[in-house]
Amino acid sequence: MTKADAVVVGGGLAGLAAAVAVAKAGLNTVHVAPKAPRDQRTSALMLPSVTYLRDAGLVDDPASVGHPLTQIRIIDATDRLLRAPETLFDSAEAGLEAFGWNFPNARLTESFEAAKASLANLVTVEASLVAFEPIEGGTRLTLSDRSVLDASLVVGADGKKSLVRAAAGFRAREHGFTQAALVCDLELERPLGGTSVEFHYRNGPFTLVPAGDNRANLVWIDDGEVLKSAQGRGREYLREAFLEKSQRLFGDIVLTTPAHIFPLSTISVDEAGAKGVVLVGEAAHAFPPIGAQGLNLGLRDVADLSAALAATSTKGADWAREASQVYSRRRAGDLARTGSMVDTLFRSLLTDLLPAQMLRSGGLWALKLLPPLRKQAFGLGMGVR
Repeated sequence: MTKADAVVVGGGLAGLAAAVAVAKAGLNTVHVAPKAPRDQRTSALMLPSVTYLRDAGLVDDPASVGHPLTQIRIIDATDRLLRAPETLFDSAEAGLEAFGWNFPNARLTESFEAAKASLANLVTVEASLVAFEPIEGGTRLTLSDRSVLDASLVVGADGKKSLVRAAAGFRAREHGFTQAALVCDLELERPLGGTSVEFHYRNGPFTLVPAGDNRANLVWIDDGEVLKSAQGRGREYLREAFLEKSQRLFGDIVLTTPAHIFPLSTISVDEAGAKGVVLVGEAAHAFPPIGAQGLNLGLRDVADLSAALAATSTKGADWAREASQVYSRRRAGDLARTGSMVDTLFRSLLTDLLPAQMLRSGGLWALKLLPPLRKQAFGLGMGVR
């Protein structure tokens, strides 16, 4: 049996960032992270998230890892009676070099792992969690390699199906959508530059995110059966579908990676921390990939976990319980606000109700015409607090 101040469960980017943050708080930390295949996806991280990565020592130079996002272009491609205007958000208007950066997840993982390797008080166990039992003064965790860990603080970063969340008794609300997301990498005839382009259709957005030169990352949200059918008909059919969805604005398209499909759902919890257990990343929240909030919100979780640990003395017997309560209070407002924003954005795009379409169209007209409102939208979208 091994005793640790803290155990972080989950090997994704949020789990890696949390393990580094907890160890940097001075706690003897075990990171439970089973081996996983290389993550071929990308993450669009807004400027506050990139600033946190730099401050936390997780990324030295964003330009060496990712591609800057300087503009966001929204095109209403629906056939509805009330259509929103084409809207362009430019980072220069907000006095920023970029709204954020588009990072390959594999490159971020390498950078996070390098930061992790420099911490002598952080040990990694390549196993998965199989049992979770509250004990006096903390939690006992049993792993797939039959090892047992006792810890005062447990950080659950083990994703949507979080065993930590379920075993610790956190109440979660989950809603599944008929929509799914198809993702792959593309080569375009004409480059996007620094502009992320969102074509809004009835069943979800078709988004091209710049990845440098003529490369782009695609996130296509549509009815799950539509996506499965398109995927099953082969690369040439997908190529023609992509040309149609992109309105041929960027010329010819070449698929450079296989297409993968992910079902969409939302997950929310009443509280993100209690009784010496905290939840970060998709263990605490999950949204459709709209508004670029997924990993951005997860990194804000980690930043608030760092702040909660800094505000808590570890000398008392109940320090982990206190830290989890501080963390929960710090996260409550951001989780509620971001969850409401993303849910409203996604449902307003899907709804056939005329009043909702009017509100969405009017909102985009207001953002297009009113600079002060647009500035507020910049801050909300980037997660500025």
